[in-house]
Amino acid sequence: MSVASRFAAITTSEQPTGGRILFRRAVVLGGSVAGLMAARVLSDHADQVLVVERDDLAAIDVSDAEIAADPIGAVGPRPGVPQGSQVHALLPSGQRQLERWFPGFGQQALDAGAIDPPPGTNRFYMDGELRDDPPTGPAAQALISSRPFLEALIRNRVLALPNVRTVVGRAENLLIENGTVTGVVVDGVREPADFVVDATGRSSRLGDWLEAAGFPKPPMQRMNIKLNYATKLFARPADAPVWTCISIANPGPGRTARIGGFTPIEGDRWTMLVSGYADDRPGRDDDEYRERCVRDFPADFGDVATTADAAGGVVTYHQADSRRRDFHTLRRFPARLVAAGDAVASFNPVYGQGMTSATLHASCLSEYLRGNPDLAAPALSYFKDVKVVVDAAWQVSTMADLALPHVDGPYPRGYRAIQWASGLIFKASMRDREVNHRLGEVTTMVAHPSALTSPGFLLRALAAGARA
Repeated sequence: MSVASRFAAITTSEQPTGGRILFRRAVVLGGSVAGLMAARVLSDHADQVLVVERDDLAAIDVSDAEIAADPIGAVGPRPGVPQGSQVHALLPSGQRQLERWFPGFGQQALDAGAIDPPPGTNRFYMDGELRDDPPTGPAAQALISSRPFLEALIRNRVLALPNVRTVVGRAENLLIENGTVTGVVVDGVREPADFVVDATGRSSRLGDWLEAAGFPKPPMQRMNIKLNYATKLFARPADAPVWTCISIANPGPGRTARIGGFTPIEGDRWTMLVSGYADDRPGRDDDEYRERCVRDFPADFGDVATTADAAGGVVTYHQADSRRRDFHTLRRFPARLVAAGDAVASFNPVYGQGMTSATLHASCLSEYLRGNPDLAAPALSYFKDVKVVVDAAWQVSTMADLALPHVDGPYPRGYRAIQWASGLIFKASMRDREVNHRLGEVTTMVAHPSALTSPGFLLRALAAGARA
């Protein structure tokens, strides 16, 4: 099966079928989006699913009705998600997966306060120029909310499952016997498990645990992006002419690379992000933030920053690198163990791939568990599918990041050819609606990047670029 076909199978919106009980007890380390989605999948295959999370999820438990009644006060960032206050995006592919695993999720989210912007209220700027033809079709669909809001809705559905429960604690190690994981150690307590998912995020210690048990650590790739960004909330009037605005400035003569955006979220608010790289660091000062919006971004940003009422202070975040752990390269690995979400790969967050990738890793887990797996052997087929997802996201985000003057690799094989083709396709997307549509499907993880490489498509892009 081709990589594109495998990606299509992973990203399917069809309801899963054929689940059977494989385990008495499965344990998920981490209660964020990746962990919750893994728990949902495992609930079809285990008598009991235990989610281990350092934050007390029961203490922040609120119902959908409570969220709808008080969308601002009901949910907020939790300590385990330090970037939770920043702008987040659920790409269309991720929305499809949530609908797949929780039928009716999209409408229920809208009922609770998520936003579907009115037609004609979205704007997209590239290098300061307003694009008349932003991405269309499936790539334009989005479920817009804050990260805490969306995570709370997912958590409500997962924890409502009768065989899923949570425990507050910190995972300290794995229990491994004869090459098979048999449990985890949580705050000094041995928790038995027939299957374990590591969803502890970028700071995962799984590699150290494996090395201590005599297994190789997964090799890690890093790309030093040195991203800095700041987010501020504003009150959003109901008659605002612009609800959503994205601005991308590519590096070039007279231009500094910056990405910014504001989106509507629950509670009649905007959340607005401004970013910089390397020494270009937005700070927490309100006046400086306002000045950046006016000086460095299209006028829509300055309009919000200078006329809308502030709904909170400036919150900053720094991410030094994009990283991926290549589990698929390992030939010695414990049975009944997988990793998911940022514990496998985390990307430049301005491209919005994180939560969507987490939902697709859950789809990979479902493919593995529904495929009559050999549970006495490492889950290699799972990691092969995860690689398909990681490669797709990594190619889209890192090709853009490699154009930044301070980023010095690692460069993929054939980088110059890929760079040329990417520039050609982007130029063509400004003039050709079909090219633009296909590019939008790839950047929102609806379609695999190979959709941009067919000879017919490249010829169309070349012709459109020549016209431009």
